[in-house]
Amino acid sequence: MFGMSQLVPEEVIARQPPEAQAIIRMLLARVEALEADVAELKRRLGMTPKNSSLPPSSQHPHAKPAPAKPKSQRKRGGQPGHEKFERALVPVEQVNEVVVLKPESCRSCQTRLRGTDSTPLRHQVWELPEIHPIVTEYQRHRLACPCCGTSTCAALPAGVPAHQSGPRLVAFVALLMAYFRQSKRRVSLFCETVLHTPCSAGLVVKLQNKATEALRPAYDELVKTLPRQEVLGADESPTKEANYKAWLWTFVARDFTVFAVRPTRGGDVLDELLTERFRGIVTCDRAKMYWRLPSLQWCWAHLQRDFQALIDSGVRIAKELGKQLLEQTRLLFRQWSRCRDGTISRAGLKTSLGQTRRAVERLLLRGLRCRHSKTSGLCQELLQNRERLWTFGEQEGVEPTNNASERALRPAVIWRKLSFGTQSASGSRFVETLLSVIETCRQQGRDVFAFVTKSLERHFAHHRTPSLRARV
Repeated sequence: MFGMSQLVPEEVIARQPPEAQAIIRMLLARVEALEADVAELKRRLGMTPKNSSLPPSSQHPHAKPAPAKPKSQRKRGGQPGHEKFERALVPVEQVNEVVVLKPESCRSCQTRLRGTDSTPLRHQVWELPEIHPIVTEYQRHRLACPCCGTSTCAALPAGVPAHQSGPRLVAFVALLMAYFRQSKRRVSLFCETVLHTPCSAGLVVKLQNKATEALRPAYDELVKTLPRQEVLGADESPTKEANYKAWLWTFVARDFTVFAVRPTRGGDVLDELLTERFRGIVTCDRAKMYWRLPSLQWCWAHLQRDFQALIDSGVRIAKELGKQLLEQTRLLFRQWSRCRDGTISRAGLKTSLGQTRRAVERLLLRGLRCRHSKTSGLCQELLQNRERLWTFGEQEGVEPTNNASERALRPAVIWRKLSFGTQSASGSRFVETLLSVIETCRQQGRDVFAFVTKSLERHFAHHRTPSLRARV
């Protein structure tokens, strides 16, 4: 970018009449503003998921650069020596039917054969049963008292819902939407064409609300447990509720995950969910709303993208600094991998990280003196918050990246892209509740369909619903 003195020397401007000087200076200021806009647009055009916080899905697959590694000459599929995967045979006691097949005659001389093979060749075929819904009719008789004449109607048995859908059907419909990301119309179509169960989009909404109501106590229990966690991963992604922008938050603990849909990305969400009692460590990106928390671990995967952005900036000193910081980041990840797989101890990790930390901080000090404003600004922020870069080396259970939160958030982001968000507050409650239940069941190795079904059964019977905090 050229300065005003480079475009038109000041002595040339000074020789002009006052009116002309004002016009020239106004035009030069406009030129500088336009040049700044052009530089910013060029920077944005160069932004990719590898050098910014843009999600990978924002880049079209055909627009991605060719991989540096040469294409393999091997054919697709399993390679020679690869262990074959086969479906294991279930025990004979568990099959529905056993068909005994014996040859009648010798395939060579046609002699009639008798006897039994002690180890027959077992061949199992899996098949779906013909699907017919189970319809149970409850005939509630109303009888009149012979003494006083009062009529009394029989009550439904405990656990029988007042509506026409049983707990397994409600659980199935809820998971079709939340787990398998089907629209309400697709769910109703599936119920009618495959399950042979009459269903409409309006009924799907009613069943969705029933599932939320049954699972909400388990969800609320997880939310109340968040402030007591020693380590959490946190992330958020934009979504919509009706015509308004909203944010889908995720908090990942060791054995459970909580999602929350809120209308803001502000720190008041952290105050609401974590409360003032939270004293744990949060692994996150460098978003400002997290800075109010007592202890943070900044994600090195995000930093890696920032260092790549320095390389892609086109500024020579920033490019050189970015390369050296990226080299130290890769070294850090190698050290962490060796500790995680048991090659080195935690003490060995702390020793090696000490060397890496000194090298990184020397590079940041060098970048602080750089005349490139974005480079010096990044280095200043990292130096002022240097303790947030190395928490994982001091505290057991803390990781250097926020990958756990991003992995948990990825299915929710795919759901959002397909559904374009929710249309109401009740829809948002369904999404945050079911996503939390699904991800928590995955973490704990639970059968999510069995858990949702059991929760609905107990809810319809007016019993306490099962907990997601219980160890399995």
